[in-house]
Amino acid sequence: MESQESARIDVWLWSVRLAKTRSAAASACKAGHVRVDGERTKPAAHVRPGARIEITGGALKRIVVVTKIINKRVGAPVATQCYEDHSPPPPPRELSIPVAVRERGAGRPTKRERRELDRLRGRDI
Repeated sequence: MESQESARIDVWLWSVRLAKTRSAAASACKAGHVRVDGERTKPAAHVRPGARIEITGGALKRIVVVTKIINKRVGAPVATQCYEDHSPPPPPRELSIPVAVRERGAGRPTKRERRELDRLRGRDI
């Protein structure tokens, strides 16, 4: 575990386990899902201690402040010491996922019911 002044943002996100792979971190940066101090960033941009990083992915939003710079992937307990998490709490699971309920034994859904189910699940065309 090396301590330096700065590190690439994609490497740092991967090192502290905020991204599963370095390429996933780079893709998130390229897509505009990563902001450093409120500005969109490229994967090669450098991050320093004290920087505020916002990561958006779907409905989740992570906000972290860098406290320590590392370039190698470390275990989860050590990784959490490298940043302060200021993320808002996730919404309750019951409120975030609507569930379609059908009576047992009602048979196959009609075409109209199937379209409503697809719309509910977010698969409407």
